Amino acid sequence: MKLKFGKLVCSYLLLTLVVLLTHCTSSTESAWHKKNVELIKQYNLTEREITGLPEASLASNLEPAQVTSLDNLASAELHSGVDARMFWGTGILVATLQLAPNATIPEEELPADRLVFVLEGSIDQSINGSSVTMLGQERENPDGVHSGTPRTDFVFLEKGSKSSVTAGSAGAKLLELYSPVRLDYLEKAGIQNLPDEVVDISTYQIPNIEANKVYDLYELQLTELATGANSRLVSAKNMQLSFISMDPHSVFPHHIHPEEQMMFVLRGACEEILLDGKQAMKANDVVRIPGNMVHGAEIGELGCDALDIFWPARPDYLEKEKARMAAYRAIIPEDAKLELVVDGKKSKPELNFTEGPKWMNGKIYFSNMYFDANWNADPKKSSTVELDPNGNYKNITEGKMQTNGLYPYKNGNLIVCDMMGHRVVEMTPKGQVVKVLADKYDGKPIDGPNDVITDTKGGFYFTDPQFTMEPEKFQPGRAVYYVSSDGNVTRLTEPNAFAMPNGIVLSPDGKTLYINNCYDDESWFPVNSDKDNFIWAYDVNDDGTISNGRKFAQLFLTGNVLDRKGKSSSADGMAIDKQGNLYVATYYGVQIFNSKGEFVGMINLPSFPISLCFGDDDMKTLYIVSYSKVFRIRTNMEGYVNYL
Repeated sequence: MKLKFGKLVCSYLLLTLVVLLTHCTSSTESAWHKKNVELIKQYNLTEREITGLPEASLASNLEPAQVTSLDNLASAELHSGVDARMFWGTGILVATLQLAPNATIPEEELPADRLVFVLEGSIDQSINGSSVTMLGQERENPDGVHSGTPRTDFVFLEKGSKSSVTAGSAGAKLLELYSPVRLDYLEKAGIQNLPDEVVDISTYQIPNIEANKVYDLYELQLTELATGANSRLVSAKNMQLSFISMDPHSVFPHHIHPEEQMMFVLRGACEEILLDGKQAMKANDVVRIPGNMVHGAEIGELGCDALDIFWPARPDYLEKEKARMAAYRAIIPEDAKLELVVDGKKSKPELNFTEGPKWMNGKIYFSNMYFDANWNADPKKSSTVELDPNGNYKNITEGKMQTNGLYPYKNGNLIVCDMMGHRVVEMTPKGQVVKVLADKYDGKPIDGPNDVITDTKGGFYFTDPQFTMEPEKFQPGRAVYYVSSDGNVTRLTEPNAFAMPNGIVLSPDGKTLYINNCYDDESWFPVNSDKDNFIWAYDVNDDGTISNGRKFAQLFLTGNVLDRKGKSSSADGMAIDKQGNLYVATYYGVQIFNSKGEFVGMINLPSFPISLCFGDDDMKTLYIVSYSKVFRIRTNMEGYVNYL
């Protein structure tokens, strides 16, 4: 009797415990959803559901709406010399892999769809028996001798593909994503009570990338997802990656979407709005946001770059990307490829820092400036070059002056900025200086004329950023000037109104003058201005003066500039086509804007582009100079040049 009573008591206690635990879990879940429902109503949001998703059979290692560091999450040695950190949601596993030099992931038949990105180093990736080298490299800080742009190679492999990886001699850091979740990785991480399988989604969005094809992430166009937020989107089948860059101090109000999101911060910081609270996020932090959870973000002063991972893929993002690509392809055709015309370190005469290209009489004329790594110039090592489109070139001046911007002028000659000579001159195509067009303002020498553009009246505009070797400058500050057809020189902008005025161009109708600002808000630069990382537009008056200055287009900044709180786009030369689309050589790449100042797309180069021009008989080829190299790419647009 006592034994039977004891069993009853134990059974009762066990039942009570189960009920209490169930009630506790239910209460927690109910509280979470209850608060979310209140917020959806408060912010007048519309909840949507995605039908046909498989039931979750695996618990995530990320608590909903709880920010944590990647360093606190699951880790495992996957193979000898291959260490991983992992997090996962309902349908996607994310793993960062550190591979020792020459470490190997043996050939396997993939149990799930896989995306892999090479963040650092190199790997030999075997795909169904064929090997390809994939690279990851960071952006170099440019100096007077070289500058490399970043590269992040990636590939999408479908479930059932045969894959193996061997790291290069310096090792590699990889980012892998699997959908559905790869269970053998979790087993190696010691995760218990795993299901026998994770069911995949049966229907999916059409991917925007091809399987088995290696891409460079920087070749993908930036798509505006919201004001202040631009992203490179990678959509496979049932996973979508948004490599998003958010502007400093931008705000993204409370919103919802039905797709599950995991956010992984790569650079910068933000205050992530999660339900009715905020949590700080910095590099290497991660959070999971279930479908229809209310969230938003307030971005810090450094901006924030993050990887948003969506399951399943968001169709609204794919539509935005289609619109962006349509606008870009209207200018740069899909089959257009960047072509190297000249590598001036492999041919003679040697090229160092190419600048100011312009097309005239079937040739490209440009400056070959000499700088050392510390930007010290030497006119005796500089030249002006004539390039034939077939790649043959020669110096037309050598060792006499360090020229910069050029433009077609009267009588089949060139107007040339002799930057270190403190003058603007007229030069024949054979390099003979015909006359000095401007060398003084207000009775004092001009400092360093940089870029130049003519108008239809026979006058011309030039920028003077005072980028010269003399420690003491002649003029009171950096400025933009106009020289009328009778030689009268007018300073158009107040000294140092621009921190560093550089590229300059006129609209095809001659009514608008565009000026960009190269450096700004830098501790190492002597001037700060309110022009920041913008191209500015001005109305052109009948006498050549300008008025109504306004922001025209915002140039993208790179992460290393944002990290130091700078506003330097390194904007340099500009070109314009007959439709008014503007092409700007910047530290980030060649940024393209339409006639309204709206961003259209970017041409990625292996090194920092310095300047550019349209050329060829139909004026539809964009020639781009970058240090010792000259590139070109075909466009659908006809470039505009004012031939006097």
